[in-house]
Formats: sequence, C-alpha cells, structure tokens
Amino acid sequence: MHVMLRIRPGIASLRGGAVVREWRRSLAHASERGTFRVAHSSLQGDHAHLIVEAQGKEALACGMKSIGARLARAVNRVSGRSGPVLDGRYHHRSLRTPPEVRRTLAYVLLNARRHLAKRRNAAPELLRVGWRRHGLVDPAEVPGPSTA
Repeated sequence: MHVMLRIRPGIASLRGGAVVREWRRSLAHASERGTFRVAHSSLQGDHAHLIVEAQGKEALACGMKSIGARLARAVNRVSGRSGPVLDGRYHHRSLRTPPEVRRTLAYVLLNARRHLAKRRNAAPELLRVGWRRHGLVDPAEVPGPSTA
C-alpha cells in the first residue's frame, strides 16, 4: 500500500536533519511487526509517504497508529514541543499490479526531486535564465565599476 500522512500547518518541516535522524531511529524499531512492515518511506516538508505491507485492515490500522505516533513523537522531541502533529487520518491506496508498484516506488523514493523542481520552476524568469542572455559569469570577473 502507498500511505500518506500529513502534518498540521505551523509545524516545522519534516525535512530537517534532526527530524529525519530521529524518524529513522524510531522507524527501525517499528518497521517489522510480523503482520505489518514499512518497506520505504520519504519525508517531505508537510507530509510523509510510506510504502507498507499489511496482512489485512486490522494490521494496517494498528501499524499506522504506531507509525503515526512515532512520527509525532519524533517531531515533538526534536522541536521541543508537545501536542498533536498529524493533520487527520492517514490516506492509503492499495497497489494491485507490478507496474503500479514500480510507479509508486519511483514516486515515493524520488518525491523530494519533484518538490525541489517545483521550487526551482517557481523562481522568477530573471533568476533562472534571463541573466544568461548577457553572458555567463567569469570566475575572474571583478564586480563593481570599471577602474579603467
């Protein structure tokens, strides 16, 4: 299954190094529970993607309850805060065919690239390519008015 957890607005990004380290440490203890397994995960700024295997609805519900609590504790520990972190219930989608699993693996494992590309594409034209029309920056160039 592909599972997504959203965090509440106003909570620091999940991409911070301390949150990622704490999440990995916590996830290592919970990733194999017999009837529930986290195969892959990806933390983004305001949500997390997981690929999980569960033997039934009860195993999924119990496993995701544990994962949600672990993510919330990791964020709260690192942020020095307390209280709810998750924004509602998790969303999940069953993966039924090998191509669907492959697409989901690519999406989850490469999701950070997608978000970075969005940020890059949101930059004004002037900063992305407009300045190149006037020549590339020479490493030997000296800024400021010409002294000649």
